[in-house]
Amino acid sequence: MASAATTLDQICINTIRMLAADSVQKANSGHAGAPMGAAPMAYALWSRFLKHNPANPDWEDRDRFVLSAGHASLLLYSLLALTGYDLQLEELQQFRQWGSRTPGHPESLETPGVEITTGPLGAGFSMGVGMALAERHLAARFNKPGHSIVDHYTYGIVSDGDLMEGVSSEAASLAGTWGLGKLIYLYDDNSVTIEGSTSLAFTEDVAQRFEAYGWHVTHVDGNDMEDVLEGLQRARNETKRPSLIVATTIIGYGSPNKSGTAEAHSNPLGEDELRLTKTALGWPEDASFLVPEEARAEFRTAVPRGKKAESEWRTAFEAYAAAYPEDAALFRRTQAGELPADWQASVPSFTAAAGAMATRVASGKVLNAIAATLPELVGGSADLAPSNNTLLNGYGDLGAGEADGRNIHFGVREHAMGNIVNGMAMHGGLIPYSGTFLVFSDYMRPSIRLAAIMKAHSIFVFTHDSIGVGEDGPTHQPIEHLSSLRAMPGLCVIRPADANETAAAWKLAIEGSGPTAIMLTRQNVPTMDGGE
Repeated sequence: MASAATTLDQICINTIRMLAADSVQKANSGHAGAPMGAAPMAYALWSRFLKHNPANPDWEDRDRFVLSAGHASLLLYSLLALTGYDLQLEELQQFRQWGSRTPGHPESLETPGVEITTGPLGAGFSMGVGMALAERHLAARFNKPGHSIVDHYTYGIVSDGDLMEGVSSEAASLAGTWGLGKLIYLYDDNSVTIEGSTSLAFTEDVAQRFEAYGWHVTHVDGNDMEDVLEGLQRARNETKRPSLIVATTIIGYGSPNKSGTAEAHSNPLGEDELRLTKTALGWPEDASFLVPEEARAEFRTAVPRGKKAESEWRTAFEAYAAAYPEDAALFRRTQAGELPADWQASVPSFTAAAGAMATRVASGKVLNAIAATLPELVGGSADLAPSNNTLLNGYGDLGAGEADGRNIHFGVREHAMGNIVNGMAMHGGLIPYSGTFLVFSDYMRPSIRLAAIMKAHSIFVFTHDSIGVGEDGPTHQPIEHLSSLRAMPGLCVIRPADANETAAAWKLAIEGSGPTAIMLTRQNVPTMDGGE
């Protein structure tokens, strides 16, 4: 059991609260209420459980932390700056300003320590499921008796809004089905949204819903750090199910006149209320961006603790490498995002003599030809693998009860599928792909857009790319989809004309540094010699 809360802990918690309130007040914009309410549980996680190294945000076996409630970005920025990441406290004074490293919602390409870009509610929740699935798969592939080189958790803070979004329901259903026991989410249950009380539109029993999904659910007082610590320990003891810790909190905690109300959600407290809040929390009312020295010293203990944890892991990895040199070399290569020097030799070519062939069929042939050379290639379809030709033959399944296979069955959940693939890509060590019909890219467009924003190495396979699927009717005929996806900044869109161009498309997708969408035909098209 983690050690209980102390007076110093309360000072650290209030430091987070006041940094958030001061930052929003200075910017005259932003969300201070959620960071103020969620500070105790965030601090409990980061100070007692989270395995991370501020000196190396990319350490392979770090725990992943996802702030799905991205509007509460100051909660994360404060923790990163205070614990010693390459983010100066002065950056909090530039919150939401042009050119700062503290944008209104966390962006993985802007701020060290931010794992994924969040803001669209439900996106972080579903990408976290992808991260946990990646950890599980890599652990099954690489760990050996006496050598656990992949052993970390995915933690997250999710909000009422996150759990209203349909994508979180899709992802939660999959996480429960897959039994992702190292996925732990703290639910900031403050019962307030922008329009008022959540009772206006959200009266369901969330705990029972998640229990029905197959999750382990526990309840804590989010204002009581010791209670949160006990809840986190219960979640870590649950190894076969993902965990939702329902933490009852008060938005804008400490504000005498605005806490617990919608006014605390997305507005500055105001100078007068900010002074009253500081007085209520025992804080100097005229101090701005104050970090007490004892709090600063306590937060910075994360630096030696993180260095020690990574050093111990690297020592263990060297022992692993000595015992399993080929596996260690593969681990290093895939974690670095490097490809085998001769991998393209496995890509097939096609001749005109082969006759006409649908590009979806050619894609399936390419996938299976390169699978042995690229063991990091994993993926699946939204219940359309036989039509999308996305099955890797002979490589088993990655899902419920199985972790070392490479075929993922997402079910009919396109939006979650896209974000789970993004989470796997952002986790590292894998090249994930998904598949569905082009017309259903509508269902997953938000996740495609996030992949483009993050430059995630996600591959989206879209088949049935034209009105030639006429017998299915207009609902299944893509019309505007190709041009709309081509208009998306940062997304590489390829519509190959024949089998050889399909092979070239896969080469570009595998070697790309961002997301690629490959559009494929259901109809046979002539195969031309050459193709590149």
